Amino acid sequence: MFMCYRSAVRQHAAELICLIGAEERLKESDLQLRFCTNETQATRKNFVAKLQRLGFDISVSEVFPPAPAAIAVLNERGLRPHLLVHDGLLPEFDAVDKTNPNCVIVGDAAENFSYQNLNEAFRVLIGLERPVLFSLGQGRYYKETDGLKLDVGVYMKALEYACDLKAEVIGKPSPTFFQSVLNDMGLKPNEVCSNE
Repeated sequence: MFMCYRSAVRQHAAELICLIGAEERLKESDLQLRFCTNETQATRKNFVAKLQRLGFDISVSEVFPPAPAAIAVLNERGLRPHLLVHDGLLPEFDAVDKTNPNCVIVGDAAENFSYQNLNEAFRVLIGLERPVLFSLGQGRYYKETDGLKLDVGVYMKALEYACDLKAEVIGKPSPTFFQSVLNDMGLKPNEVCSNE
């Protein structure tokens, strides 16, 4: 398993060449390879396309962002989410029933983190007998080309505080997230290694 942070696709050219070379060498081995990422602003398909444009020989089935793991949890528990996520991630949830939500999923919504949208997520949660909040990550901030940006963890904490609950994190470093990758590979935790 190889950990790939969202910022890894924004590296300098020399670092990208090194990463691409490592990826090529790993693919030549007999090892199963999965790329785990906290990317929550784009669908898996669009994220992979971006990596391919940068020179990575990678397929959609090898990349694991939090959204597919969250969808698996929703299906297992029969939950219908209210989504507070980036517009670029919404298509990932097209096949998910979102009517009469009984949980909230928060991801890196960027500009969608408005007072109105946060308050709507709060109202959904506070109106539930047993509120469930899922977060697709728990980062405090990250760096973009135009500077530092608040990450999903800040907004997750605000909803936790307002609703007096604890969010379930589905993304790195959540055990649920890594277990979904292990399940896909058909392996146990002691049979894998990772590199962050």
